[in-house]
Amino acid sequence: MIRSNNIIMVREKITVSTRTLQWKCVESAADSKRLLYGRFILSPLMKGQADTIGIAMRRALLGEIEGTCITRAKSEKISHEYATIMGIQESVHEILMNLKEIVLRSNLYGTCEASICVRGPGYVTAQDIILPPYVEIVDNTQHIASLTEPIELVIGLQIEKNRGYLIKAPNTFQDGSYPIDPVFMPVRNANHSIHSYENGNKEILFLEIWTNGSLTPKEALHEASRNLIDLLIPFFTYQRRKFKFRGQSTHSSFTPFYLL
Repeated sequence: MIRSNNIIMVREKITVSTRTLQWKCVESAADSKRLLYGRFILSPLMKGQADTIGIAMRRALLGEIEGTCITRAKSEKISHEYATIMGIQESVHEILMNLKEIVLRSNLYGTCEASICVRGPGYVTAQDIILPPYVEIVDNTQHIASLTEPIELVIGLQIEKNRGYLIKAPNTFQDGSYPIDPVFMPVRNANHSIHSYENGNKEILFLEIWTNGSLTPKEALHEASRNLIDLLIPFFTYQRRKFKFRGQSTHSSFTPFYLL
């Protein structure tokens, strides 16, 4: 468990219902703007059910939730990715890696444009990114570059909302534009554990969720659950179709069910 002065802890007494499934948050912590933690329980479950749900929820938390990232940077002053620019402490590669770490949240669909335009000397942080109104920075203090001389740093940015981890296809330098391999996953980590009782016949599922601050662990749990349900909805849809086996009368009343 993380311990520090800026952590908010919420604890609730765990109660087990013998009638219906119930869930609740039993612990939450905020280590920083970019690291939130939540611990949840679901009970009572029959033997084996906790592992079934836990594995599916972990996969949904890590792979089915969308996030917002910077996916491309463009500057006319950049000759190649590993170049250095006079008056800037970091290399171009280091600046691109810093841009990759910027945590954003948005109501974005598809892609949009943003920019940085700063004159030195001074530090360039996430606060200096000019964004459209539907995109928000989680931590404005995230470092981008250090300008040591009175030069102007101008960078165009492409922002995208997607899910998972995407590796951009390697390409040659074109028009000062470089792709950034984005990690769209708002959930940094997710674990599940099981507590058995009543001689192993009943189980309690514990879910631990760490997020990057663009979603709270509770919001991530809700979104992962909804996405998992959406993936299973087609199995609830069926259509009644008639057919006959070889040698069967066409007046047979047998009507099987097919999943769409």
